[in-house]
Amino acid sequence: MTPSGADAAGIESGSSQRPAPRLVYDDDCGFCTWCAAFAAERGEFELVGFEELTPDQLARLPDDYEECAHLLTDDRVYSCGAAIEEAMSRVETPSRYLAAAFQQVPGNETVRESLYREVADRRALFGKLASREPPARRNS
Repeated sequence: MTPSGADAAGIESGSSQRPAPRLVYDDDCGFCTWCAAFAAERGEFELVGFEELTPDQLARLPDDYEECAHLLTDDRVYSCGAAIEEAMSRVETPSRYLAAAFQQVPGNETVRESLYREVADRRALFGKLASREPPARRNS
């Protein structure tokens, strides 16, 4: 048991709750680290950096998993823009309503993935606006 009363899987003892979804991110990227922390501070997520992936988690991800973020739930794997959209729908901020509305827009997948790629390809630039020290760099 952890001090909070949750077991190692993140489930409260005596609870039928599912474990928190795992937000998988590039833990050598300051902007990615900031985004992951932002989500975790506002929702229920277990943060897992690329460097920390277990063999079981890695087996669920696509071969090119280092190309984008992922959200692992018990029964689904969301990747790239879909991972961010799903994470946004699970946080306790107004962005959850934007995510829900965006999901109703026809063709949203194309826009979502294009927008994700635009931001991901400019992580260094966005990192000048919002960044946290990446865990992978803290240990070196």
